[in-house]
Amino acid sequence: MTRATGDAAGDLSFGPFCLNVGQRLLAKDGIPVELGARALDLLIALVSAPNTLLSKHDLMSQIWPDVVVEEGNLRFHMTGLRKALGDGRDGARYITTIPGRGYCFVAPISGSSAALVPGDDAVKFRHANLPNRLERMVGRESDILDLSERLSRFPVVSIVGGGGVGKTTVAIALANQLAGTFDGAAVLADFGTLSDPSLVSPALASMLGIPVGSDDVRPSLLAYLRDKRILLVFDTCEHLVDTVADLASSIVDAAPHVRILVTSREALRIEGESIYKLDTLSCAPVDPEMTAEKILSYPASQMFAERIAASGVPLSLTDDDARIIASICRKLDGMALALELAARRVEAYGLSQTAALLDQHLALAWVGSRNAPPRQKTLQATLDWSFGLLSDLDRTVLRRLAIFVGDFTLDAAWEVIATPSLDRPALFGAIDSLVAKSLLSANSFGAMMRYRLLDTTRAYALNSQIEDELADLAASHASYYRRWLEQFGPDWPTLSSGPERLPYFLGINNVRAALEWAFGDSGNVDVGIGLAAAAVPVFQAMSLFPECQRWSERALSAMGDHYRESREEMHLQAGLGISRMYLHGGRDALPALTRGLEIAEGRGNAVDQLKILGPLNMFHLRTGDFKSALQCAYRCSSVAEATEEPSAISLGHFFLGNSLHFGGELGRARLELEAALASDPLPSRAPGSYVGFQGRGLAGGILARNLWLQGFPDQAAVRARQAIKEAAEADHSLTLCIALLGGIAVFLWRGDLESAQEHIDWLISRAGLHSLSPYVSVARGFEAEIAIRRGDPSAGIDSLRRCIERLHASTYEVFTTMLEISLIKGLLALGKIDEGLERVEKAIQSVETKGDFCYGPELLRIKGNLLGSISASDEARHCIAGAIAASRKMCARSWELRASCDLAALEADLGKKKEATMILRLVLDEFDEGHDTDDLRAARDMSMHDGDVPIVIEASHERPTRRP
Repeated sequence: MTRATGDAAGDLSFGPFCLNVGQRLLAKDGIPVELGARALDLLIALVSAPNTLLSKHDLMSQIWPDVVVEEGNLRFHMTGLRKALGDGRDGARYITTIPGRGYCFVAPISGSSAALVPGDDAVKFRHANLPNRLERMVGRESDILDLSERLSRFPVVSIVGGGGVGKTTVAIALANQLAGTFDGAAVLADFGTLSDPSLVSPALASMLGIPVGSDDVRPSLLAYLRDKRILLVFDTCEHLVDTVADLASSIVDAAPHVRILVTSREALRIEGESIYKLDTLSCAPVDPEMTAEKILSYPASQMFAERIAASGVPLSLTDDDARIIASICRKLDGMALALELAARRVEAYGLSQTAALLDQHLALAWVGSRNAPPRQKTLQATLDWSFGLLSDLDRTVLRRLAIFVGDFTLDAAWEVIATPSLDRPALFGAIDSLVAKSLLSANSFGAMMRYRLLDTTRAYALNSQIEDELADLAASHASYYRRWLEQFGPDWPTLSSGPERLPYFLGINNVRAALEWAFGDSGNVDVGIGLAAAAVPVFQAMSLFPECQRWSERALSAMGDHYRESREEMHLQAGLGISRMYLHGGRDALPALTRGLEIAEGRGNAVDQLKILGPLNMFHLRTGDFKSALQCAYRCSSVAEATEEPSAISLGHFFLGNSLHFGGELGRARLELEAALASDPLPSRAPGSYVGFQGRGLAGGILARNLWLQGFPDQAAVRARQAIKEAAEADHSLTLCIALLGGIAVFLWRGDLESAQEHIDWLISRAGLHSLSPYVSVARGFEAEIAIRRGDPSAGIDSLRRCIERLHASTYEVFTTMLEISLIKGLLALGKIDEGLERVEKAIQSVETKGDFCYGPELLRIKGNLLGSISASDEARHCIAGAIAASRKMCARSWELRASCDLAALEADLGKKKEATMILRLVLDEFDEGHDTDDLRAARDMSMHDGDVPIVIEASHERPTRRP
């Protein structure tokens, strides 16, 4: 950058601010102002040429000399600079914008331009040797602030963290920032180049210009420092930690004005030391819908993208590209050195291939910057350095801990990696040592500590595995996690919050790894079968249906005859059937479910039977066999009662209420569904929850539909929103999807299209995330109905045809009749009466055959409308009258209201206006709520009209209106 120069010394002042470029320090009224590196570069550029227009191009070329960036980057950092200066507040004006041209610094400046020349303080202290602040740091602003505050209170501050995390970068940046407060007296002692502990004190003395004339230079060193105010930076101390700790302790005792900043993988553990654990950079979470802008707001992604750009790769990131970057950052745990090395590979391999190479652990050998210390030229060198500092016991424990994927507990470590020669005290002592040396991270989850190796450290340790011990270690690991699943799996449905569930989510990573090993070339199939069977209910509860299907199939295919009729086969057959059902509709699910039920009945256990009968009930519903579903539901209810287990009984109420609802027995359905909802929201460990959900969680959405049909539209809406809210809070995807399906139906029936669309978007997102493709097809069908009702029947009809075909192909029929009704209404709106009549006849026959009688009255009404659009025939009147009779029989007042409106319209067309009014008023008297819904507003308008203006049905919206 071009900067002004001068002869006189001094800082540069404007308003309440003082700027010293050499120290890259901006202060307001003597207090340092926290300002990002780019914003500070902008300020220096502007004050270097006061009252001079600097174009945007000139500024961008100065601030980002080797990187192509967009103008938005300049605007972003300029906004941050103005905010820090308070530009525009209380009449203050520092920077003005010349539209279309650039920026100009307009505030009066006092002081010498020599303040813009770096190195003034260095002249005052000729032994200062700090390197210039390194490349712009990302995501370390809060670390710098915290460390700066600690150095003002503690004589020694140790930045502790794993190799490659960025300790040296942060220390040098902090030292540069604080050097001004020490009048430039800041000295960096890089102990990484030393291997002999006896050279530590002489090396520091030499850097301070103290003659080294004897074997013991420490007295001279302490005498020199005694009255000095100096910042000492001790870099890379882990291999000399005892010697450095002793030296630092002596300096603290002898020189009260000296401050020592230490970087090490292990703390010094001395009096007066403040230990600062430097974490890796935070990474964007897994979210398939996260945008590039959001992903790049995370420090790890931001750093990776900047390093790619700095390597000369043109960067124009799409959302998909950014998600690959987020994935790479997660794989590298946000480790700064690893991100730097990986970013250098993008030019040669591209983003996708770089991510693939990481999966092969090739990143350990990637070479970094030429001027990096040897121990940081590759990840392999960094880890070699750390590994070489360990004792034999620590190396053994580290190598064996690599069997764990992600987090593990002390109990898990003891159960899995202990050997006769590695007892509990030795193991726990080694784990403490590895934590102290920053090779193992420790985090508390409630009262439980959990430990984790960074992925790069784990990859290194795996490469050091001894082949002979690996098989026994892997078998021990798999057996432990089978016991863990059997012990804690039933807890899952009782956990209602993310923090409660997090340890279980973390544990499932080890289950996956154990399954991969067990069914691999060198694995143990018997261990794998037991583990897969134990994992089935947990996969179900976590809505991980693709994994449940995969491992169930794998285990069943590997089973020998000795597993026939076993509990393992029962679990796996159930898991396979349930997963196929939810992923693909009804396809291929029945044989597995039937086989599972045979085994359960043979074992004679009621809970085992319920675990299969519940999914069988859902299977029959989904395949459109509502009559068989009802029979199965009665069995579910009976078996559930026999268990005397509250959550199982609740599930029985739900299955029966759900089937009664679709079968049109609305009164009995409501009783069962309300009984399911009345159960304890957090049951004890419950075998009845095996199928992956609770009856209470599922009943709300179906009850909302039931309430609307019974004529309680407001209660239905409240119940729908409550069910969706509770399912979202429980964060169980399958339960949420079922609640959304019920809620969307209610919103559509009420005419609340905005709420319907909002929840359709939610359903598509959540169902797509878990590969629940039938739910996505239903959601698209609901979306098509909205298109029809908003005046685009052609597009809506085309979309509905495709959705219904997809659902038929996957034999997912539970909502096809409802979507068929929407399609027929669209045909009526377009005047395609013949096709509409053909489809409505087939739909009526289908309802009679399959048993989803809840839609029967509406189909009869629509048939009457189709016939009435041709002429006001007796057949049309007969269909609508039949719809009213069927509605009354099942107490479906909302269907009755719609049919009554249509009948009133027919009577009005024949001049029988009083009869029409009487018909409507009789049914309207039955409603105590919902007066702002479309159906009730239309009916009320018609009932109040008794003039000469005829009443007709406007086909495009299926709503009664008056023709002027």
